[in-house]
Amino acid sequence: QLELEESGGGFVQIGGSLRLSCSASGVTMNLYTVAWWRQAPGKEREGVSCISSISGGGRTKYADSVKGRFTISRDDVENTVSLQMNSLKFEDTAVYYCAADYGLSCARYEIGMDYWGTGTLVNVSS
Repeated sequence: QLELEESGGGFVQIGGSLRLSCSASGVTMNLYTVAWWRQAPGKEREGVSCISSISGGGRTKYADSVKGRFTISRDDVENTVSLQMNSLKFEDTAVYYCAADYGLSCARYEIGMDYWGTGTLVNVSS
């Protein structure tokens, strides 16, 4: 069973930066498509960013709302996937979730993913 755990959430000022990290136990993460999702109060869950597995070419994908501000990356030494968030806006406030899937590509990751972390809260305010 793949267990995912997020870290790095917290309170940050508008315009600030935060780095989230997703770790997995028992597997090599670069064999999986990994994505970050978020859910803000009163809103539906949305895909934020995705990075494909090695077999998928390591391609990345970003929601329009975060392009140019967020970067998803892998650290294969640490066996983690990170989301670097810069120029944070109030609208970025949400619970952020890490998710992984062995078979999905980033082109269709919004369909759904098999494994999920429990989330980490990002609260952006002035």
